[in-house]
Amino acid sequence: MSELVQVDRRTMLKMTTGVLTGLVLAGTPLAAIASGPAWAVDLSVLTSAEGVTLMAMARTIAPHDKLDGVAYALVVRAIDDTSSNDANELTLVREGIASLGSIFATSPESERVAALKKIEPSTFFQTVRLKTLQTLYATPMAYAYFGYEGEAFSKGGYLLRGFNDLRWLPEAPIEDGGPMPVGRRD
Repeated sequence: MSELVQVDRRTMLKMTTGVLTGLVLAGTPLAAIASGPAWAVDLSVLTSAEGVTLMAMARTIAPHDKLDGVAYALVVRAIDDTSSNDANELTLVREGIASLGSIFATSPESERVAALKKIEPSTFFQTVRLKTLQTLYATPMAYAYFGYEGEAFSKGGYLLRGFNDLRWLPEAPIEDGGPMPVGRRD
């Protein structure tokens, strides 16, 4: 006889994100990427070495040690897609990667941070930073990693779905709760 196991929504998201990501990405070279040094993203205009450098740059800009490498690979793929449609951006990206040097991706984090601080005002850095933030934090993997349950409109809104579910804050005293409705005296 099987036992009924109750799982809350957040735990369910964490448990199923990897499976869903695998199903969505199955059959593409992107599915083969791992947190390790393997590189398996299909790039159209950038080389694998340039992709590795961009991935190291994205990880340095938005460092989350336990976030899967696939999330960062999606950033590189987005930069590659944009670069394939815009020759000026491709030139910008290639020159920026070259300015970082061939050992950037294998350098310790402190050296990568120092190198990025030097080029922070550049258009290249700002372009990669923006693409990293736009792409990385819009993935289901990042949603699960941070515990974001997604938009609420299609589920009836936030009001009835735990809007005031702040268990980490103490309850506010009644006198700090604002005006009482007319006719009500507690």
